[in-house]
Amino acid sequence: MSGGLVEGKAALVTGAAQGIGFEIARRLAEHGARVAVVDLDRDRARAAAADIGGGAIALGCDVTDETSIEESVAATVREFGSLDVLVNNAGITRDASLRKMRVADFEAVIAVHLKGTWLGVRAAASVMREAGAGSIVNISSLSGKSGNPGQTNYSAAKAGIVGLTKAAAKELAHKGVRVNAVQPGLIRTAMTEAMPPEVFAEREAAIPMKRAGDPAEVAGAVLFLASDLSSYMTGAVLEVGGGRLM
Repeated sequence: MSGGLVEGKAALVTGAAQGIGFEIARRLAEHGARVAVVDLDRDRARAAAADIGGGAIALGCDVTDETSIEESVAATVREFGSLDVLVNNAGITRDASLRKMRVADFEAVIAVHLKGTWLGVRAAASVMREAGAGSIVNISSLSGKSGNPGQTNYSAAKAGIVGLTKAAAKELAHKGVRVNAVQPGLIRTAMTEAMPPEVFAEREAAIPMKRAGDPAEVAGAVLFLASDLSSYMTGAVLEVGGGRLM
């Protein structure tokens, strides 16, 4: 797309082989960015990159591994010549009540969401700081604002991402690097549509707009934060939840 909102920028999106991450990567590419589709499943990342087109590349990456995320950042810079946008989207769920949740499942969710986001911010900041510019967008969740039963791990990690975003924003602002977050609410993805229909309907009914969101609506908020339209915004948290928890 000529003259897009992120025309000529180089972007890296984690967890981009499917769902919200794929939609974010696709939207950035539509608006002119060169995109690195990063995912633990490299084969699915390749398929997603081929679907996106526009010179998108696929990289396999374990966001919980320091070397892996640093290599993904380095590969993006080698391929595109810069890193202008990072979207920390990769995530997993391991839901269970406090009584039944295994320590391993708590640690896995914290590692992917919170540690993975921290490692991504740190690796990208090392490049963006030198360039004197850059936009980092971290994907949190309204679960991190209100908490959800059965998600003490997920809610804690997503709340932690908000604190991480604000602290990193304060550290990096004077270097021209912006760090913001998006908190999606109930979004129609393969994960949420696997919920029992009555549970999904109950949660949807509690939303003031009376509907679940679409991944494209999350991607729109990310595009805004990645672009120069938000050039005077850092440390912000945008809720994309149809008015839920306002």
